[in-house]
Amino acid sequence: MIASVRQLEKNFSHRFADRSLAELALTHRSAGRINNERLEFLGDAILGFLIADELLRRFPDSPEGALSRKRSLLVNQQTLADLAIRLQLGEILVLGPGELKSGGKKRESILADAVEAVIGAIYLDGGLEVCRTVVLSLYNDLLDNDLSEVTAKDSKTRLQELLQARCMPLPVYKVVSIDGEEHEQNFLVSCQIGLLSELTLGRGANRRLAEQQAASKALEALGL
Repeated sequence: MIASVRQLEKNFSHRFADRSLAELALTHRSAGRINNERLEFLGDAILGFLIADELLRRFPDSPEGALSRKRSLLVNQQTLADLAIRLQLGEILVLGPGELKSGGKKRESILADAVEAVIGAIYLDGGLEVCRTVVLSLYNDLLDNDLSEVTAKDSKTRLQELLQARCMPLPVYKVVSIDGEEHEQNFLVSCQIGLLSELTLGRGANRRLAEQQAASKALEALGL
């Protein structure tokens, strides 16, 4: 566990004064009664506050609706899971045997919850301003994106709505292949729709990203 805590400290750029908090943050509920659920609860609240506060500072003229959409995008499960993958958090999580066998180290919900738990642990260990520094470092590039970007729907949503409007079956996504080492996998996913005679293919570091690219290519093939 010591090695896992050291890796956590390195990847989140925070050295814990109380390393038991770090150990707790890495322990999923499947591993036992003492786990990271309470830290996750705290981290969710702290993260939402810090992101909202920073958005107000960075975009003083933006309306509440745009700020809310941006905050929601930044703290949702997919964004948190992507952060966890970037930080290699799944590799150091402590899971129960069943969850471990079923691929829990790659499950988006578990990864997202773990990020929130770590944020909660950092807040308890170092206080609000230390936690703010860590969060803003993690989110720096995402926060720099223009707020107008959040109003655009993602490719999968656009494609699905297009087919629904034409009363056609929804897209069918299938994993064609998974290449690379466990911590650097590359997914190849196909997308099949009734409006196209051929499949479109997408690649990504996880299935979701690959599906988005496949959907984007389908839209391009339709001239949209």
